[in-house]
Amino acid sequence: MKLVTIGLALVLSASAASAAEYPAPKEGDWIVRDFRFHTGEVLPELRMHYTTVGLPSGEPVLVLHGTTGAASTLLTEAFAGELFGPGQALDASKYFIILPDAIGAGKSSKPSDGLRTRFPRYNYADMIQAQYRLLTEHLGVRHLRLVIGNSMGGMLTWEWGGTYPDFMDALVPMAALPTAMSGRNWMLRRMVIDAIRSDPEWNGGNYATQPRLWKSAFVYFGLATNGGTRAIYKAAPTREKADAYLDQRLAESTPLDANDVLYAYDGARDYNPAPGLAKIRARVLAIDAADDERNPIELGILERETQKIAGARSVWIPASEETRGHGTTGSAKWWKDHLAELLGGK
Repeated sequence: MKLVTIGLALVLSASAASAAEYPAPKEGDWIVRDFRFHTGEVLPELRMHYTTVGLPSGEPVLVLHGTTGAASTLLTEAFAGELFGPGQALDASKYFIILPDAIGAGKSSKPSDGLRTRFPRYNYADMIQAQYRLLTEHLGVRHLRLVIGNSMGGMLTWEWGGTYPDFMDALVPMAALPTAMSGRNWMLRRMVIDAIRSDPEWNGGNYATQPRLWKSAFVYFGLATNGGTRAIYKAAPTREKADAYLDQRLAESTPLDANDVLYAYDGARDYNPAPGLAKIRARVLAIDAADDERNPIELGILERETQKIAGARSVWIPASEETRGHGTTGSAKWWKDHLAELLGGK
């Protein structure tokens, strides 16, 4: 396993690059009949919403979003604008880019559609099964050039590699460690879950209006596990500015549904790709930020676990006032050159 740290010159060069135009995204839906979850529960109709960029004749690439996100959260100037344009690493004239909304997220089936807490309790294995069926049964994809994902999408990328080792050429898991959900990451997730369940307004999931108290825990989770220590200090170097920063975050409205958030955070409970790492056959480029609050560099987990994968390579993005901790990899400027190198090497 080769460890690579991005130099300052590369960071400055990447930061100077401007976002490019790319083909208009196209959205679609596919209904999976009688989808069986890992619990044995069956949903008569599971809706899988997806977005594509580029033509189906291009090399297929699977791009996976983070927890409580959706394909739309990746179609930003900082991500898609740095990757999908002419001459960029995932040039949509060459690649067929597929961005599914995971089970429980975006416009795919989720608790807030009507079932509420009667919705099947899903996990990452269910998400991957649904994505695999979408690709193979609906879109006719037989092999992927690349699977790439950020945060939850990065965790799914690790599990994709062990679950379907012959289905892709390359894996780029970002902001995700290849080890069991544990430590601060799980503790703070559980605090959000507990805050939702203990909010009297939640009413067992049968609320008429969105419960309010859990949103404070959701903001706490965001501040504790995202944003970057240096960046947050730069934004709030005094108590007064820190209070104003916190008040602003607490006052922000959210389109998220409490049941959807509960299911999304609980879905990570049994995440553990470690047993499948030795099965991975794809080329692996793991990317993380040195100030990632959920996946601390000092634990040495990435280096230890990727030794099980032949030729795996890691990139740690140096911490700075410009990086955003766990959110850093949401900006492709920091790592797009490494992706281009990976894909150029076939």
